[in-house]
Amino acid sequence: MNDRPLIVGLGGTVRPGSTSETALIKALAAADGAGARTELFGGAFLADLPIYNPHAGGEHAERDRFLRAVSSADGVIIASPGYHGSISGLVKNALDSLEGLRDDPRPYFDGRAVGCIVSASGAQAGGSTLAALRSIVHALRGWPTPFGATLNAGGLFDEAGAFNDPRDAWQVETVAQQVVTFAKAWSTTR
Repeated sequence: MNDRPLIVGLGGTVRPGSTSETALIKALAAADGAGARTELFGGAFLADLPIYNPHAGGEHAERDRFLRAVSSADGVIIASPGYHGSISGLVKNALDSLEGLRDDPRPYFDGRAVGCIVSASGAQAGGSTLAALRSIVHALRGWPTPFGATLNAGGLFDEAGAFNDPRDAWQVETVAQQVVTFAKAWSTTR
């Protein structure tokens, strides 16, 4: 790792300007401000990934680019909408695609801090989606940051794209800062 850890962000929806993708972009900007390099895999990118098939072989250029980025990452931030109490199929498919890193020297999210951001309509959907996302990160050998952001999707941003509530900005910035802090700390142990 160089002096600026690589933080990969993945998430969003197929809708341009979705609240989860906008929050992810803001988290990556905060990571950049904390001294990281960042790479975004937003909703449009994730929508073009093939549906994960454990029996399919062959290459897919975009999936391979995604896998290379995650393999090279020092930390990851995931942002998902809360759909019916859990993460979206779009985000789940991207996470399932990480099976391609099973035989990597650092498989899946191994040795990486993973920040979790959820944008949902209602507190219950936010909490259950965050719990599901954290469980998936654990299954992929990642280290969920101590703080996970749950954002109420309704009225989250103003017309200029800024958070309406400073507490929401604080949540997203805290997730990003924790990912960068852990990435920098762990770089000394590798």
